[in-house]
Amino acid sequence: MTVLDIQQRLLALGHNPGALDGAWGPRTRAAVIAFQRSVGLDPDGVAGPKTIAALNRQTPDATPLKPGEPVWVLEGRRKLGLHESLNSAALKAWLKSDGHTIGDPAVYPWCGDFVETCIRLGLPEEPVPANPYLARNWMSFGVVCPKPVVGAVAVFWRGSKAGSQGHVGFMVGQDATYLSVLGGNQGNTISVSRIAKSRLLGCRWPRTAGAISVAAMGPAVGDLTHDEA
Repeated sequence: MTVLDIQQRLLALGHNPGALDGAWGPRTRAAVIAFQRSVGLDPDGVAGPKTIAALNRQTPDATPLKPGEPVWVLEGRRKLGLHESLNSAALKAWLKSDGHTIGDPAVYPWCGDFVETCIRLGLPEEPVPANPYLARNWMSFGVVCPKPVVGAVAVFWRGSKAGSQGHVGFMVGQDATYLSVLGGNQGNTISVSRIAKSRLLGCRWPRTAGAISVAAMGPAVGDLTHDEA
């Protein structure tokens, strides 16, 4: 299931999400809220399992939608490959599209800016840490996620576990040794990379996102990274 799938289904039901562009913008969220109200669901603007099930019930002749990656992960995937130098203008524009940014990603560590942008665009009512650009501050985000799941915010130590440096991204896969992490400032790009589980400080789940993800974790893929500065 993609954002475009949701947009097309909403439009077919008379709830206009704006441009069918696969981007989780304000109009798509407003259309989800309108649909939720029309079927008696909590109008939280989150396309969670109950909302997807309701969309399927209202469109029985269409191919059923299956719960997939959370919208904040899908937003990040839309920007895969953007490089802090080679795609500077596009990356800067996206990082500030939520109204906040740390500045030039070629100058400042921007993994926290990546996570902040995905969360603010996908879940505009979700509180973020006071200084979201310090990776370890995401340990206070949302609620504790008891196990690795797709879309969880994963916080890692960098340099020294007892130090202040860190890295933050979204879990998208795992094996016995590594987590696959969708993140920024991984090889100076937005990428999916493998990070050792031994570096994990904790994982968090957004308070306003409803039930913890039921999407299946994929395998651990991507280049292995040791230091994301």
